[in-house]
Amino acid sequence: MIKKTLGSIYRKLYKNAAEERAFRKRIDAEKGPIKLVVGSSGVFDEGWIPSEAHFLNLLDEKTWFNYFKEGQVDCILAEHVWEHLTPEEGKKAAQVCFKFLKKGGWIRVAVPDGFHEKPEYIEYVRPGGHGAGADDHKILYNYKTFSDTFSQAGFQIELLEYFDENKEFHHNEWDPAKGFIRRSEKHDQRNANGELNYTSLIIDGIKA
Repeated sequence: MIKKTLGSIYRKLYKNAAEERAFRKRIDAEKGPIKLVVGSSGVFDEGWIPSEAHFLNLLDEKTWFNYFKEGQVDCILAEHVWEHLTPEEGKKAAQVCFKFLKKGGWIRVAVPDGFHEKPEYIEYVRPGGHGAGADDHKILYNYKTFSDTFSQAGFQIELLEYFDENKEFHHNEWDPAKGFIRRSEKHDQRNANGELNYTSLIIDGIKA
């Protein structure tokens, strides 16, 4: 049993170290814009650089200084990451991202939408809900509280997709090349029947 446990630990450490080496190699080799995915879990598009919390921690800016200078990153993408942080951690993470983004850079962020029209969706994504990962969710944002988290850090906010208090859905056209959100109106297969079964609250925060 002990041998099996140690083997699992060593495999995880090896995987973590390999991910960190790959990240550093990508950063060192990048000649164009630095487009960063935080909390990628291995999911990212071509031209974007994936990162994980064990070497680039949203709550610890010292880990960012291991790779970047202040104001060096062009854009950041985070899909369903902020709901795993407490409200205060979410504000701190927004501040860290603001510090390392270039002037004119942006962060595109998506989280479960607390004003979604379907009760079954809310039950799926709420903290402690029955959806995948919901046991680790700390907060269910709506467009007001999520926008406030980033505006307090200094960002100018652009709302891209969200439900409002009256359960009305709003969609402002957004360019997938500036950050592709899979769990969204047009790109989530659960919406293929024309119903909004699964969407995200999506915002852009711009560092003016």
